[in-house]
Amino acid sequence: MEIRNLGGSGLRVSAVGIGCNNFGQRSDLETSRKIIHKAIDLGITLFDTADIYAGRGGSETVLGEVLGNRRKDIVLATKYSKAMSDDGTRQGASRRYIMTAVEDSLRRLKTDYIDLYQQHDFDPLTPIEETLRALEDLIRQGKVRYIGCSNFPAWRIAEAQFTARGINTHAFVSCQDEYSLIVRDIEKDLLPAAQAYNLGLLPFFPLASSLLTGKYKRGEKPSADSRFGKVTSLGERYMTDRNFDIVAKLQDFANAHGKTMIELAFSWLAARPQVSSVIAGASSAEQIEQNAKAINWKLTADEMAQIDKITLG
Repeated sequence: MEIRNLGGSGLRVSAVGIGCNNFGQRSDLETSRKIIHKAIDLGITLFDTADIYAGRGGSETVLGEVLGNRRKDIVLATKYSKAMSDDGTRQGASRRYIMTAVEDSLRRLKTDYIDLYQQHDFDPLTPIEETLRALEDLIRQGKVRYIGCSNFPAWRIAEAQFTARGINTHAFVSCQDEYSLIVRDIEKDLLPAAQAYNLGLLPFFPLASSLLTGKYKRGEKPSADSRFGKVTSLGERYMTDRNFDIVAKLQDFANAHGKTMIELAFSWLAARPQVSSVIAGASSAEQIEQNAKAINWKLTADEMAQIDKITLG
């Protein structure tokens, strides 16, 4: 497994990471245990979770139960800021909430430190200076080692980095955002911001919520047990004529090179600027093995140009 620096930091992560949102939800404890140990055996070191995953705390709880002595072998990343209560009191990026959220995550994860603590969404109600000073205190206390952000607009990333420099605190070293052959919106503003501040990019939904697997067909209703079948809003978002046209052309491209769509999707992301690790979930040990091998295709400049022509027109 290839190991990369996370942006301009000294934190080293596997080029394929595992998204842990299935643990405690789609995957029961024993299935999760098999996936987790298989991932570590394959050299995957970046485990990305969040306090909100699997019914608020479920994913973190599973990781805490399973990792044991192998905790030291991984880079454990989690997130805060999304609603952990229905009344709106347990969310955001205020000092008051962060100090509570980190203790809750540490308890569920059964660890005394978090390698990468990420703000899940931008909080418009809290000054970024307050957030950064709180995170700085956590770093000084040894409870957090690096900090990152997710789903921030590009200008908010710039604001956060400028503020951190001005108040002499640690700055974000990473950003986690949706990025795939189907969804390339971040290339307009966010990716240039990540390059300017040398943030490690952690793309999620690398398969466009499974559209790039080819399991969905134009004009066919998704099966009830599929992701699009369970979350109709996802199907409405991704199952468009434009996207199906792109998927068909990408499938032809992959077939012509003797590769799978997963290999194409992951290898393309791994070759993109600032990408440190491709975050993908897995529902079985076999799937995590497939993911781990999916970045071995070293795409040429000409192949990258052909892909641009397919996906950008």
